Amino acid sequence: MSDTASTTAAGKSRNFSIGRLLLEGRAFFALIAIIAVFSFLSPNYFTVSNFLIMSSQVAIYGILSIGMLLVILNGGIDLSVGSILALSGVCAGAMMQGITLDFAGVILYPPVWAVVILTLLVGAAVGALNGVLIAFFKVPPFVATLGVMYVARGVALLMTNGLTYNNLRGSEDLGNTGFAWLGFNRLWGVPISVIVLAVIAILTGLMLSRSAFGRWLYASGGNERAADLSGVPVRRVKITVYTLSGMLSAVAGLVLASQLTSAGPTAGMTYELTAIAAVVIGGAALTGGRGNVRGTMLGAFVIGFLSAGLVIIGVSSYWQTVFTGAVIVLAVLLNSLQYGGGSRRG
Repeated sequence: MSDTASTTAAGKSRNFSIGRLLLEGRAFFALIAIIAVFSFLSPNYFTVSNFLIMSSQVAIYGILSIGMLLVILNGGIDLSVGSILALSGVCAGAMMQGITLDFAGVILYPPVWAVVILTLLVGAAVGALNGVLIAFFKVPPFVATLGVMYVARGVALLMTNGLTYNNLRGSEDLGNTGFAWLGFNRLWGVPISVIVLAVIAILTGLMLSRSAFGRWLYASGGNERAADLSGVPVRRVKITVYTLSGMLSAVAGLVLASQLTSAGPTAGMTYELTAIAAVVIGGAALTGGRGNVRGTMLGAFVIGFLSAGLVIIGVSSYWQTVFTGAVIVLAVLLNSLQYGGGSRRG
């Protein structure tokens, strides 16, 4: 009798372990399934060149998703990342076209490194505005970032009159060439944008797992009141994550503008939803305190490779939206199953 009971318990334990493995590794298994299915449906999908092209496109979503992960770990949300991306790209485009100083009668053409630094400062400033509104003025994250989303997009439209800055390659005579390097060049055969994504992901992963700030972030996202009573600088953490999210949005804006060699005020529309989807698919909890960079990267590649595969086999873009939405809903349902119990960091 006891042998039978122990055998039954072992079987249940084994089934439970396999179920937990499939549940916790769902983003990885989904990515493998996507690659297998589309490789079967199209001979052009499973090639090195196609994987590199898809990865360079995923880089933009991935960079945005890392910033979104930091915000979601803190228990917030950032709907302004797509608009910050557009505003940053427009600012970079305006500087590449030349800054006119009417009072001096000159046009300044800053070098590319100065354009990059100033653009990152713009993104950080807008992100910090989100953080201040939420941390000090107690504006709900959804409302604060929604308002900033419209403001940033409106400023981008005002700067360009609704038009697009084209031909951002610069001129050797003006000393501002090299902007296209980020979007077109490769290092050891790998697109620079993918390398940028990898570096950001590694640094963020180390920050979350090895630094005091990472511990503060998980603590404040899991239980903000308890973290505050424990001495965690909750406000500083909140402002920092929104600032980093804005800065990473600016990086994504630079990558996109470089790939297109143009910058327009309508860039990044709905990208905030894609970033949120990548974070959720990667296993992060929208309530905060659970998630990691590895899962978020897998989520970004799931969305990017799924979208690219649907394009390759000729599926309508409307159906792509339907599939992406279905994946998001399924991911949230699976998150609910996973976090019915378990550890904070997931």
